Amino acid sequence: MFDLQRDIDYIELQEGIEYYYSLSREEIINDINCKDLFDVFINALDSGFIRSAEKVNNNWIVNSWVKKGILLGFRIGEVVNMSIGELNFYDKSTYPLKNISLKNNIRIVPGGTSIRRGAFIAHDVAIIPPCFVNVGAYVDSGTMLDSHSLIGSCAQIGKRCHISAGAQIGGVLEPVNARPVIIEDDVFIGGNTGIYEGTVIKRGAVIATGVVITSSTKIFDLVNENIIEADIDNSIVVPENAVVVGGSRKIKNNFSNKYGLSIYTPIIIKYKDEKIKAKLALEEALRF
Repeated sequence: MFDLQRDIDYIELQEGIEYYYSLSREEIINDINCKDLFDVFINALDSGFIRSAEKVNNNWIVNSWVKKGILLGFRIGEVVNMSIGELNFYDKSTYPLKNISLKNNIRIVPGGTSIRRGAFIAHDVAIIPPCFVNVGAYVDSGTMLDSHSLIGSCAQIGKRCHISAGAQIGGVLEPVNARPVIIEDDVFIGGNTGIYEGTVIKRGAVIATGVVITSSTKIFDLVNENIIEADIDNSIVVPENAVVVGGSRKIKNNFSNKYGLSIYTPIIIKYKDEKIKAKLALEEALRF
């Protein structure tokens, strides 16, 4: 039986992806060796053996070659008929729906969920429809993806997270060296939130309903009286256990003063205490 960890040489796979990515579509579209290599690559990504980003020595490292492999798949794939009954779908042959069975121990409630091949979904994940998980995403064990949630390409979701209804977790596939959106363990993402552009939500944070965070967003920390802005990787980091709510701040010019205008901004209103932890624990009953 084929075993990814035993039978795949990580370095050879990386070197092969880098090589074929450097070639034009015309050079690789009919190359059987390229397609065979991609098949090994996508199975490794699908199983979680490789990831587009991973934590090393407490720092998140982008595996740009993995992103190149995903882009390679789009380059060599042909648009094919993926229709199911009377529902018509046409997509790249390299990215069909993910193959999931009972042995995966994933709870997917009936009704309109799509998970693309190349997305890793760990055991004990619960998915409430409709939900979409794109290629390269990594969703760890015990997490719930609620109705109308989106997990973008290459987004990394930790253990025991709750991604509430309508939450949009953006993906960053290009440029290949850009950090994707990262949600660490035990994070609560409220309904109708938007987390984009390589934002990192550290362990235990709570993002309230309707909060939007991007790399250009300034987060005002009322507790520590400081302003959090994008780092050198052009992504913004929400601290551990921070409780973030939507707020506003005044715009300082004559026109805005005249009309009382302000601009939206996320605010860290407090850091998570035992009372909030107890409240979030109630969500466990909905998972399994």
